Amino acid sequence: MQEYDLLIAPIGSLVTCESDKPRNGESLRELPIITNGAIGIKDGKISFVGKYDDLDNFKAKEIINAENKMVTPGLIDCHTHIPFVGDRSNEMIMKLEGKGYMEIGKSGGGILNTMKNVRVASFESLLSSAKKAQEKLLQNGVTSFEGKSGYGLDFENEVKQLKVLRELNPAQKVISTCLSAHFLPPEFRNKRENYIELVTNKILPFVKVNNLADFADVFCEDGAFTIEESREILLKAKELRLLTRIHADEIECYGGGKLAAEIGCKSADHLLMADDETIDSLKEKSVVAVLLPATAFFLRKPYARARKFIEKGCIIAVASDLNPGSSYTYSMIMVLNIAVFGMGLFPEEAIWASTLNSAYALGIENEVGSIEVGKRGDISIWDVCDPIHLFYPFGQNPLCCVVLDGKVVLRNGI
Repeated sequence: MQEYDLLIAPIGSLVTCESDKPRNGESLRELPIITNGAIGIKDGKISFVGKYDDLDNFKAKEIINAENKMVTPGLIDCHTHIPFVGDRSNEMIMKLEGKGYMEIGKSGGGILNTMKNVRVASFESLLSSAKKAQEKLLQNGVTSFEGKSGYGLDFENEVKQLKVLRELNPAQKVISTCLSAHFLPPEFRNKRENYIELVTNKILPFVKVNNLADFADVFCEDGAFTIEESREILLKAKELRLLTRIHADEIECYGGGKLAAEIGCKSADHLLMADDETIDSLKEKSVVAVLLPATAFFLRKPYARARKFIEKGCIIAVASDLNPGSSYTYSMIMVLNIAVFGMGLFPEEAIWASTLNSAYALGIENEVGSIEVGKRGDISIWDVCDPIHLFYPFGQNPLCCVVLDGKVVLRNGI
């Protein structure tokens, strides 16, 4: 007799996102769906996926009936700026009046505004804020996410941010990124090379030795860090055997995407202004293009050319860019709605981009991102009948259940 801790059955539409590689090109339109399906979970791992009628001689401690629902892998938000405190609502009118992101930053606002908040925040208050953010992501179907430093911009506060990430609920998988090269702090305004040295010779080695981050990241843009500075920092990270990613080509086509391909980063993120040559280089080196449509929406900028990325065969992922200044949203459903209606994705593409492809962007595709035997029991159940109805009635959150590491952690009307 097969025993399960949790059985989800029958399932109206079971979207497994099972694939032996990340989806790209035309294959993004093909979702593997099992009608009248079932999922069995034992000891936190998926142990059965298939047709409900194929279940035979079983016993389950708990059963969830999802016969009129759609079930997907838990969503993966592969780019957030958790942890932070406060917001930058005082800058919103400045943006609406036409002041640019870098213009606000160079005047002491933007990233430096949040830096001031993080530096004065106690570890406990920063952790409390991060825990609330983690819970809000969960309430939107996100079962794995990435968080970053980058609002401390000195040794003590960068480490503080990364230690906060390590204290979050481990049942919700958290990937940590060291983004000390986010913006030049004011005390180093005339000593750029000294800050690069602090990052490469002190912060990154400490982070590696103390297992505080999985990735290193750089904001590579005119006004932040140059191509040469970014290359130096990312090569040092690779030398330390940290995975690498990069904020690239958001404000202008500056060369960050090509640098990501040159270095072999796992992902290049933003890419609003990436040209065809950059997209080709990302495709050639299998660098995941992480597109952040809510940021373009919030800043009223042109969206990344999602259809061009797909046409050229690039691997794409979609994430929230949750941060207090340019994408202040915890709702992945809202983000995916913008990805479809604003950036031009099809519903099937948006689902791949926020599940398995996002897992590849974080290097966790063997654990999460699809509903397969042996993977973590991270499941989202939606009160819709098929993928298109996750988007058609836009502006809603049809989430009715979240299973995290094999345990039901959120239940609403099911």
